[in-house]
Amino acid sequence: MYGLSRNSKAAPISQLAYQTQFSEYVTAIAYSPNGQTLAISTAEGAIALWQNGKLQPLTPNHQDAVNAIAFSADGRYFASGGQDGRLLIWQLPEWELVANLEHNSAWVEHLAWSPHRPHLAFSYGRYVQVWDAQTQEVVVTLNFEASSVSAIAWHPIVEDLAIAGYQGVKIWSASDWDDDPETLVIPSASCSLAWSPNGEYLAAGNLDNTLVVTQWGSPYPWVMRGFPGKVRALAWSQVKAANNAPLLVAASAEGAVVWEKQADDNLGWQGRLLEQHTGIVSAIAFQPRSLLLASSDEAGELCLWQKASQLTQTLQGVGAGFSCLTWHPQGKQLAAGGKNGELLIWEKSTSGKGFGR
Repeated sequence: MYGLSRNSKAAPISQLAYQTQFSEYVTAIAYSPNGQTLAISTAEGAIALWQNGKLQPLTPNHQDAVNAIAFSADGRYFASGGQDGRLLIWQLPEWELVANLEHNSAWVEHLAWSPHRPHLAFSYGRYVQVWDAQTQEVVVTLNFEASSVSAIAWHPIVEDLAIAGYQGVKIWSASDWDDDPETLVIPSASCSLAWSPNGEYLAAGNLDNTLVVTQWGSPYPWVMRGFPGKVRALAWSQVKAANNAPLLVAASAEGAVVWEKQADDNLGWQGRLLEQHTGIVSAIAFQPRSLLLASSDEAGELCLWQKASQLTQTLQGVGAGFSCLTWHPQGKQLAAGGKNGELLIWEKSTSGKGFGR
């Protein structure tokens, strides 16, 4: 049974520093690795950049909703994919458009840059392509076969790429793309995917209301059941908790469940439910190098949880619910997008001690 968190009347730790309004749903937001730029995309195909307190458009636009945006790990490239089937890539710092790839038969649904080299993995339908930003060529096309791709994630340490869809997860090695992938078999379909920061664990959230966690190299995964709906979002902490393992948070329906690894592998992971949200949880993220957790919902609340357990502050400011959130890479800002096109950025409170850790 999940444990319950306690609410707190602690002093505010953040204050609203910036707010603006777009004409459509904010689909995604992402900070550059150096934290100097926040990119925002919308359901009308627009992309904007927030830099030095000012907002400016990035052109060209997509012709339909943008599904995903991402900066490369070295901060030299920025990519966007949309429902118009286009993949756009800019080179920084000039923001020069260097590629416009078209996949008219399917949306470009998911993006992920390799942490090791400027290789961009992106999905369209049942396929994932890996594109090399230096040579501007496609390295490989991977066929998931069983279904459309629902999530992709690069291993943070070795050059492996995990792809999720119907009947589980397939993991290809970049050292030999022609090799058969390793598989994590799941009876339904996986819809969310996340590696732990040290690459020791892979978590998959599934449509059959389960969460599967596997330890890298082990053939026996842990299966967590009892969620009220599909597990739609996952977040790992960079900081380790008890038993030398990071915390894992899984969002399902109106709940966010924090999972903590037990010392005895036979006991697996123990979960506790964070009780506050009344709407479907739309996004979750740990502050970098911290156990401060942010969670937002479609009812219009964004919650800050100290040590991923105690409710410290509730933030609002959207009319129809939050759609996405992200932390500044140094943890000094928290940005969130809304379904009505709102963009809000919070910073540490001048009267308080700042974002807690």
